[in-house]
Amino acid sequence: MEPLRYILAPYVATPADVVDRMLRLAGVGAQDTVLDLGCGDGRVAIAAARDYAARGLGVDIESWWIDQAQQAALAAGVSDRVRFELGDALHFDLSGASVVFIYLVDWSVQMVAARLRSQLAPGARIVSLSFPIKDWAPARTERFVDSESVPRVLYLWQC
Repeated sequence: MEPLRYILAPYVATPADVVDRMLRLAGVGAQDTVLDLGCGDGRVAIAAARDYAARGLGVDIESWWIDQAQQAALAAGVSDRVRFELGDALHFDLSGASVVFIYLVDWSVQMVAARLRSQLAPGARIVSLSFPIKDWAPARTERFVDSESVPRVLYLWQC
């Protein structure tokens, strides 16, 4: 019998201006390895590599999204600095990341929180779009309206 899989959030495309704002909030640079949990089409990891010279890693539980992300990385010319893996964010090794991005729903953010705290090295940054981690005081919160006139909230924590 196959183990139970969780879909931690529906796929909702993050506009490019929000992706850029998330990367800037985290202070992403060439020294970083950026991990996007539930990467979908890979846009966060690809932007980190393309625009900030970082290494990118995306994980998604759906193989279709991994294929889409790999194709997008090739098209963007960053497939040498970005990789995508089929996997479950609830069981994926987070320890190699210096920055983790999460755009999940409230209950799934809470599910990954303990793993973030236990696996990330001191100094690692976490950015969540829309949902805070309960009982964690963010280092910074940004509220803004994106290019599509949608109100957004970003949360940043540092380990």
